[in-house]
Amino acid sequence: MISRRKFIKSTGLILASSVLGKEAMAYKISSASENEFPSLRPKPEDRKFISEAVEETIAQVKSQIYDKELAWLFENCFPNTLDTTVNFRVVNQKPDTFVITGDIEAMWLRDSSAQVWPYLNLCSKDEKLKQLIAGVINRQTDCILIDPYANAFNFTASGTGWQDDFTEMKPELHERKWEIDSLCYPLRLAYGYWKAAKDISVFDDKWKKASSLILQTFGEQQSDKFSSNYSFQRKTRNATDTLPLAGFGNPSNPCGLINSSFRPSDDACIFSFLIPSNLFAAVSLNQMAEILLSVYNDRELADRCTKMSEQIRQAVIKLAVHNSDYGKIFAYEVDGFGSSLLMDDANVPNLISLPYLSCVMEKDDIYLSTRKFILSESNPFFFKGNNFEGVGSPHTGMQKIWPLSIIMRALTSDDDQEIIICLKMLKQSHAGTGFMHESFHKNDPKNFSRAWFAWANTLFGELILKIYNDNPRLLKMDFTN
Repeated sequence: MISRRKFIKSTGLILASSVLGKEAMAYKISSASENEFPSLRPKPEDRKFISEAVEETIAQVKSQIYDKELAWLFENCFPNTLDTTVNFRVVNQKPDTFVITGDIEAMWLRDSSAQVWPYLNLCSKDEKLKQLIAGVINRQTDCILIDPYANAFNFTASGTGWQDDFTEMKPELHERKWEIDSLCYPLRLAYGYWKAAKDISVFDDKWKKASSLILQTFGEQQSDKFSSNYSFQRKTRNATDTLPLAGFGNPSNPCGLINSSFRPSDDACIFSFLIPSNLFAAVSLNQMAEILLSVYNDRELADRCTKMSEQIRQAVIKLAVHNSDYGKIFAYEVDGFGSSLLMDDANVPNLISLPYLSCVMEKDDIYLSTRKFILSESNPFFFKGNNFEGVGSPHTGMQKIWPLSIIMRALTSDDDQEIIICLKMLKQSHAGTGFMHESFHKNDPKNFSRAWFAWANTLFGELILKIYNDNPRLLKMDFTN
């Protein structure tokens, strides 16, 4: 099978034309200097899903953005998930929604949750949108019950994807990389939907069974990984796509933290106690406990969730707080034996996203010190060019900045000037395509990966919407200079 990296690299410009439309490439060539910003969305009849509430929001927010190019980016990006990636249907009288990432015809539990998250607050205004998101939750529940260790799934039991990997593949699975956040994101989405839509229809017997399986899986991965049911190996030239030691990964010392074989980037962990994902799990377990208690009246299972959440938090404070030149900071990964990895990756959950995911308060002292470290050259994956700076990832190599990192930096900032700088960089980084990308070279945004990356597009829309609601005067600025 062609590698994911090679596939993305070879199809980037093709996708810009065939998926986003011929207009996108035409704009790239001629339009930026002419101040003409035609919509790059598919024609209404070609859109996968149309939400009246989303369309009204686009019109309302766009009208309040002074910078026309920034407004155009919002119009293109915010609805990109709905326009191009969702497949909604009703199965056995229940909504079912399959969400692809964009350029990959598979559903990642992480991406699919993040892609629809910015639409949650519009559910109360749009029953169709509410049903679509309920369908995502229902589909994710089915996926978890198929295999809680898998990160990505096929639409049907088609057997496409990484079927030759040395792990327990099933035809429903696209990829089976164990990543803690793959189980956290569906919990976050279900909890957020419950709060926003006031709807408990998604919390059926299958959801409760899946929640029990999540707790069981987390518990298994708190134990000795070498006695685990999960291992993974792949024939590959990329060391980050496989695990050492017969597919179990490097040793870890059981301490209350959860082992994660892979990061949100789908790259292998060096030390398998991945701290951002563990803190995310602690939050998700408390959210699951609240649902189990309020909806199912299951105190026993809820108490097990809160107990594990507290175990994780205590272990993080004990083992993952490092003294540095910036003060006390969180390590990115630890092994429980005393080794730690100090860095941050652009993919979420990461350390900079901790307040966004409700893992810490924005003014938490350890977080603020960690943030200073992340946005400095002490972080080996912080890259600074002539006009851009941000966090990258081993997944795309050195000197490549991820727009996700710039967006998340702005989402977690209360500094107007910092937010303005982020908006300017995002506006300048789209290379004339009108959309966010996976990564771009720190000195050349035209050198980018993934022309169709819906998560980044929708998250950019979420950022603009947050600024519109919380600090609208920033959108009255001209970001030309």
